[in-house]
Amino acid sequence: MPTSATALTQKVWSYAGVLKDDGLAFMDYTEQITYLLFLKMAWEQREHTASDIPSRYTWSALLEIPEDNKLLERYHQALKNLSNRPGLIGLIFTKPQSKINDPAKLRHLIHLINGEQWSDLDIDVKGEVYEGLLARNADDVRGGAGQYFTPRPVIRAIVEVMRPTPQLRICDPACGTGGFLLAAHDYLRTRLKTAADRNHLATKSLLGAELVPNVARLCAMNLFLRGIGRPNAEPPISIGDSLEKPFEKVDMVLTNPPFGRRSSVTIVGRDGKVIADRMSYDRPDFWATTSNKQLNFLQHVISMLKAGGRAAVVVPDNVLYEGGAGEVIRRKLLEYCDLHTLLRLPTGIWYSHEVKANVLFFEKLRRASNEDARKRTLWVYDLRNGFDFSLRRHPIESEHLDDFVSCYSAENPKSRVETARFRSFTYEDLLRRDKANFDVQWTVKAPTTIRAPKSKELMDQIMADLQQAMDEFASIDRDLGKIISKKR
Repeated sequence: MPTSATALTQKVWSYAGVLKDDGLAFMDYTEQITYLLFLKMAWEQREHTASDIPSRYTWSALLEIPEDNKLLERYHQALKNLSNRPGLIGLIFTKPQSKINDPAKLRHLIHLINGEQWSDLDIDVKGEVYEGLLARNADDVRGGAGQYFTPRPVIRAIVEVMRPTPQLRICDPACGTGGFLLAAHDYLRTRLKTAADRNHLATKSLLGAELVPNVARLCAMNLFLRGIGRPNAEPPISIGDSLEKPFEKVDMVLTNPPFGRRSSVTIVGRDGKVIADRMSYDRPDFWATTSNKQLNFLQHVISMLKAGGRAAVVVPDNVLYEGGAGEVIRRKLLEYCDLHTLLRLPTGIWYSHEVKANVLFFEKLRRASNEDARKRTLWVYDLRNGFDFSLRRHPIESEHLDDFVSCYSAENPKSRVETARFRSFTYEDLLRRDKANFDVQWTVKAPTTIRAPKSKELMDQIMADLQQAMDEFASIDRDLGKIISKKR
């Protein structure tokens, strides 16, 4: 069994093609992998970590069942039973559904996972394998997975300039599959100095909330593979609408809230019947009541921050210029926070086409002041003009954000200088603009560093990918042939 991240991802993923013939979507396949991986790793770690998994549902018990039909029946029982367990176990098995109905294919999938000692794999390999599965899931746009997947180069650049430190409480209130939390973990892991730092990172540093249960499950598993969370402990991820009520105060927020203009909250009575659909949140800690989901998330993030806390929030263009509640919130943002940087992201980098998004970087002030606000400055970096990205032919890479990271000058913000792509605007000027909008634009004349791949390079890459896929499916075909022969 190969142990490089790329080879192992290909090995695990290749079986998805076989299961897809049974009507199993890629998202469903990753969910089944999640269930089985957790059972395998919990069994591997049984001597070091107490587990609340009943003996009849452990990995070892599944392996010992000789008959395929009984194995499938026990697997279905395990999913239902484990969903009622507390802590991380209950979260990962929340509302489970077994989408595998062919017992021979279930056994083959168990055999595939059993061939690797997952707990012994390097943490980066485990993380990359699961991230690889999630990335392929995101490609399955019709399954809806793409909306939860923020481009990883963008996430890494944001974390690099935010520079989290050990002992902080870091939260993503719309965590999706956990991209921001994992990037923060990877950044911190190389900067830990004490045992207390390591324990804090594993148990207290990272928090998240996610509305969609199956996505929260993927996030929890993503964190668990990196050593975050314990089978019997309170999970770092909660399921629910994070906008409904105030969240605990944290030191840093890194988030890309879901796109879409309207919030919708369904209120259900005790008898299970829908009482009403609420389109806004009436919270006393919000500056304005609005049905705009992004404006509500922006207010929510600010309410979560401790005094001196910092945030990086991805928002669509309408947050920069929308009137009414939007104008109220922008003016309050400049009064109560130091909004020091705005990164204007290009189109073509998202799974939702033509999305125009930005990243707001700000710090919550210890004392609000309109007077002081007029003296502060917003720096805007334009990554749009002259750039042409597409998910498949020319995806955004980390190198495309190197200049932004350099201009941001996280180690000494006072040393910032203007460039063709990086300009400063005083708060006084922003407040005089119509509706106090931040939608500043200018013509960038600097040459770009983007190079489209040559046709031969692209063709060679396609041919290599096809050959690898053919080799994997040939291997699967041989394995299935052996299974069928044994059954005969």
